[in-house]
Amino acid sequence: MPVQQLHISAPRKGFYNITEQVKQIVREANLSEGLCTVFVQHTSASLLIQENADPAVRHDLENWISSLVPEGDPRYTHTTEGADDMPAHIRATLTATSISIPIMNGRLALGTWQGIYLWEHRHYGQSRSVVVHVGA
Repeated sequence: MPVQQLHISAPRKGFYNITEQVKQIVREANLSEGLCTVFVQHTSASLLIQENADPAVRHDLENWISSLVPEGDPRYTHTTEGADDMPAHIRATLTATSISIPIMNGRLALGTWQGIYLWEHRHYGQSRSVVVHVGA
């Protein structure tokens, strides 16, 4: 199966639901069973599978990680790209840059309330590249 690349507009810090784009790639692969791997090609954004019904969950995650990895910590030496850059790198390290989801009966085996999210960690994001591979 070919690898496909998604370009996700992420203009600011936050969560961007990419579930439908990934599902479309899986449908086009026309596999009954297999594995879908999703990988973000950046060091200041991450991926996660998370609650897709109540936005308060994503709000709480953002608040929690912001308190865990605050901006402006005097221990940061990598500061040339802005006050939000080094915390974004740490946040991406603590989360995931790739996820794998089984394919069953031609569909992603996500739970009822699960969605796939790109988590932009920078205040002023950009277009993010996400690579999706579907294989048997």
